[in-house]
Amino acid sequence: MRVPFLDIPAQYRDLASELDSVVLDVLRSGAYVVGKHNKALEEELARRHGVRHGIAVNSGTDALRIMIQACGIGPGDEVITTAFTFVASAETIVQVGAVPVFVDIDPQTFNIDVAQIEAAITPRTRAIMPIHLFGQLADVRALTALAQKRELIVLEDAAQALGCRHDGVYAGNFGRAAGLSFYVTKNLGAAGDGGLILTNDDDVAERSRSLRIHGMGRERYYYDAVGYTSRLDEIQAAILNVKLTRLDVWNRRRAEIAAIYLRDLADSGVTLPVQSPGNNHTWHQFTIRSRNRDELQAFLKEREIDSMIYYPVPLHFHTPYRGYGEGEGSLPETESAAREVLSLPIHPHLDDEQAAWVAKCVAEFTAQVPSGR
Repeated sequence: MRVPFLDIPAQYRDLASELDSVVLDVLRSGAYVVGKHNKALEEELARRHGVRHGIAVNSGTDALRIMIQACGIGPGDEVITTAFTFVASAETIVQVGAVPVFVDIDPQTFNIDVAQIEAAITPRTRAIMPIHLFGQLADVRALTALAQKRELIVLEDAAQALGCRHDGVYAGNFGRAAGLSFYVTKNLGAAGDGGLILTNDDDVAERSRSLRIHGMGRERYYYDAVGYTSRLDEIQAAILNVKLTRLDVWNRRRAEIAAIYLRDLADSGVTLPVQSPGNNHTWHQFTIRSRNRDELQAFLKEREIDSMIYYPVPLHFHTPYRGYGEGEGSLPETESAAREVLSLPIHPHLDDEQAAWVAKCVAEFTAQVPSGR
């Protein structure tokens, strides 16, 4: 049975008439940049997350870069984060001239281990950037308490955390700003790239809006800073607004698939994902752990089941970021996770039969090759 990791064409087929109509409306209007669809998207996502401002930009990477700069982080400043993440998390810190300082992760959630942050703080530390990985928040209560105690800024990498909350409070409310991504593979994906900054800080919002358009201030062609070309085009905003009306249904379907996996793999020997108390989980990924990960992935591929590894190489092993880490063995949980993680298909167009087949094949492999941690 063929099980694709994602089925983006199926998502389009579900919404084809609405998407075609809204895209043609934008094309006919001639208003292609920062128009009514951008405004609607910004307002709706700010409302959903309970924050004052949403600022749409052209990618999740730019959301991080612009919000970091808007929060006043710059050359020589240190930002504590993790190396078990997509490169943009560290890349954007470096791009503004700051220094990423890597600490290890919680092996169950893959999010930053707050207990290790204090030892990494130096006189140059300005901020902590938790990455809310795979669809649930980091330990935001402990993290924000520590940040307040040490007078540090919290910058939320919420690229995978749209709709995520802790005790009813949504991403974007635990830091000075948060960055969302609308890359194609996300729970809410554009037909290309897109991103958005969430913030309750009026000054950060104003600076972010300026930086996304070349640093232009309120008066046209007058510049307050060196900025970027980072507008979200109207077609992408329009597409996202249509998809946003289905997001809750899609996330519920992801939860149903996760429940099948959790039930059918309970005694399989693989390490299953853990949802932290107080968190919801939007199941951007369903990530298991196995000491025989590569063999398991090959076994699934033979049965036409797609899977992905997020992330196979920790950032402190990559050439551009080696100088910011302390080498192999310095982040043992991060390095162990990179060797063991495997994400199973969990898109909302997966049916129960496909999910059950995935679980059956994983269990079949582990019965032959014990793979628990």
